[in-house]
Amino acid sequence: MSGTAVTRVLVADDQTVVREGIVMLLGLLPGIEVVGAAADGEEAVALVERHHPDVVLMDLRMPRVDGVEATRRIRAAHPDIEVVVLTTYADDDSLFPALQAGARGYLTKDAGGEEIAKAIADVRSGAAGLSPQVQLRLLERLSAPKVAPSPPVVRPAAAPGELPDGLTAREAEVLALIAQGLSNTEIAQRLFVSPATVKTHINNLFAKTGVRDRAQAVAYAFRHGITGTQQ
Repeated sequence: MSGTAVTRVLVADDQTVVREGIVMLLGLLPGIEVVGAAADGEEAVALVERHHPDVVLMDLRMPRVDGVEATRRIRAAHPDIEVVVLTTYADDDSLFPALQAGARGYLTKDAGGEEIAKAIADVRSGAAGLSPQVQLRLLERLSAPKVAPSPPVVRPAAAPGELPDGLTAREAEVLALIAQGLSNTEIAQRLFVSPATVKTHINNLFAKTGVRDRAQAVAYAFRHGITGTQQ
């Protein structure tokens, strides 16, 4: 951090030991003031309204509201507040939805204090605070062949008590688990099916709803109230 400016940081992580450890680490870094700590995305959104930090250090896999949706809400309401993801996961299913939701930084939890401080300083200065492995993954994604997206499909609203867009109960269940931030592997473990089966359900529900990626699927799930286990 340069000069005497202090960056006010909010920490969001559902694991108490991890959350307290991050808060303690940040407290040792010059130029950073921790203004709050949240145990899930819903609390993070509420604490942002209360404290208006400069940067939110956001975990992804959290109960009630996950880090992707919390990031989307915070960035929509407070575009001046930056979000740096700090997570165990660096897979595409975690990385790209977080960035699409508005996160400007992305680190894994093996990052040290200096790397976290640099990411916070980078996003405050208008740059991206990305770890080297994340930058490499983005370059690989950008260099991959582009596939033109299908035009959005406009569908009539579902009748009361019905699932929208012809979703089956199982597809809605998979969609709800996506909205909770679970990966394909975690969904497969939760539903006692194979990852290939989960991928088939996701492809089907994407086609039916007209969404193109997991970020849009999460938004769709919240818009239609599909965020809990479907029976």
